[in-house]
Amino acid sequence: MTVLCLVELDGADPADASLRALTLGRALGDPSLAAVVFADPAAVPAAALAGYGVTGVYVIEPGSLEGYAPQAWARTLAGLATETGATAVLAAGTDRGQEVLAHLGAITGLPMAANCTLVTGDGGTAHRLVRHRWAGLLLEDAVLDAPVALFTVATDAVPDVPAETPADLQVHVHKPELAGADLIVRAIESPAGAGGASLATARVVVGGGRGVGGPDGFAPLEELAGLLGGVVGVSRVVTSEGWRPHTQQVGQTGTKITPELYLACGISGAIQHIAGCAGAKHIIAINTDPGAPILAHADYAVIGDLHQVIPALVSALRAR
Repeated sequence: MTVLCLVELDGADPADASLRALTLGRALGDPSLAAVVFADPAAVPAAALAGYGVTGVYVIEPGSLEGYAPQAWARTLAGLATETGATAVLAAGTDRGQEVLAHLGAITGLPMAANCTLVTGDGGTAHRLVRHRWAGLLLEDAVLDAPVALFTVATDAVPDVPAETPADLQVHVHKPELAGADLIVRAIESPAGAGGASLATARVVVGGGRGVGGPDGFAPLEELAGLLGGVVGVSRVVTSEGWRPHTQQVGQTGTKITPELYLACGISGAIQHIAGCAGAKHIIAINTDPGAPILAHADYAVIGDLHQVIPALVSALRAR
């Protein structure tokens, strides 16, 4: 009886969203919680994973599978699920987690539930769950009845809770059996922002909207994000104008973020954008419009020109 969890890395550490997924996986009550990590064996954060109750780590080394290939990752999980007799396979509700679990569902013919906030088993093949629908605007109660439950964990709704006692952990290097077709699609990415943190896992996000003025206006935001150890995010209009890539978009059709701090600069706050940033613990808005919708969701607001406020903030941070 094993629960498998796909764990993504943020630098040398498990991504915060994956730690939340491990917390939910541990609550399922199966005696074995195993992590699946696509990384070099020497880079696996074994101590951090043991602190979340992980009893085994299956390491898929780059020599076996280089780069991010969603179908190949899903095929690997399918093989491990059969090998370990897994009762559930889960992942964080990130772009990669959603994509890989969707491929896994297609490969195995099993149903997959996305963005779960609570999952409980009945001792058989059924799992009762609560999940986000309509970008988190409502919660759905459902039953997932399958021999192996496949689900992703909402990145902004499950607390990050370490185990009371670290587990005894074993590391297994696993070489998956893959077909050529599994490797046709691969993604090559450059780390974005300071330290290579991703938008979905960053603790600080500096957001820019139409008020930035154009592609060149993001340089001060990049500098501020670097000083704060964060990354830059953008509103949909910015990507529509071609100023920044879609991978940086925050919102219902972009990435849902859960940072400690979201600094929204020149963003009006359309409902689709709010759906993407509502999970931020603190929101600070900088806007010239005192009636901008985002101010109703902000903990603090600066009514002013971001082209004056951001350089002043950068200067103050450098002085300290």
